[in-house]
Amino acid sequence: MELHQVRYFLAVVSTLNFTRAAEQCNVTQPALTKAVQKLEQELGGQLIYRERQLTQLTDLGKEVLPMLERTLASAEAVRRRAQEFQRKDVAPLKIGLAPSISASLILDPIAEIAKFVPGLHVELREGVAEKLVDLLLEGEINAAMVGDMQEVPDRIDGWSLFEERYVAVLAPTHRLANRPSIGIDDLRETVLLERAECDVAPKIQRSYFPEEPPRLGHCSGHDLHLQHMAAAGFGVMLAPEHMPCLPTLKTIPLEGDPVLREVRLLAVQGRRYSPALDAFVKVARLRDWSFDVPGRGVPHETVVTVARASA
Repeated sequence: MELHQVRYFLAVVSTLNFTRAAEQCNVTQPALTKAVQKLEQELGGQLIYRERQLTQLTDLGKEVLPMLERTLASAEAVRRRAQEFQRKDVAPLKIGLAPSISASLILDPIAEIAKFVPGLHVELREGVAEKLVDLLLEGEINAAMVGDMQEVPDRIDGWSLFEERYVAVLAPTHRLANRPSIGIDDLRETVLLERAECDVAPKIQRSYFPEEPPRLGHCSGHDLHLQHMAAAGFGVMLAPEHMPCLPTLKTIPLEGDPVLREVRLLAVQGRRYSPALDAFVKVARLRDWSFDVPGRGVPHETVVTVARASA
């Protein structure tokens, strides 16, 4: 099956006339008719009833019409995207985020880079750290932000961006909601909401529950789901400090900040960076990630210099 056959067939469908379809496709009528016949031969049946005054789709034609429409639309989308890429109208940047890394962390850097990298198109992927490393090596993503990792392959460059603490997230009606901080004994007597694939779960286990497991309630791999459960009073969620929370929730520090995790940026060593990736890596590394500093970020003049140098 060739795309021009599909295009000619769809032209006949839209005009119900072979002569007008040929004019629409800027080909002769015999050429259009021959192409449609070849398509019918390949699909094993007649697609169009050919009558002088009544050209109509057959049942087979009606059946395959939606798929052929999607085929042509997809091909045209691919062609447009390729043309945009060749003209540098699109600057793709694929970033992987570990489940505990909120996209809110990178919104400001992306917004700054977009001012100086025309056509910036960001795609976010979520996965556990090990999976993100595989995607990096396969070229499926350009960079990744992960939490604690035991081992990183030699082919991966890694930069420490910041260290953050974990806090308790709970409903204002929870019995611990009015505490200035929450201690170990309180947590041991509290039902916790389980964050699936949490990268700091081993640290939490060692710090708070070295002898017996915590009292776990409901579980989810999506932080927002757990936040709704916490807001409904199903338990307490332990979450990274940077995570945006529902306005109906409170966050309370843990006594002594026993659980800290390092957030790192990863990229493949020695691989040529696109302008978008180069700018993102530089801006991320220069950024002030302190969570208690209002207006944190990279000075605007620095962003301009970095982004223009990368573009």
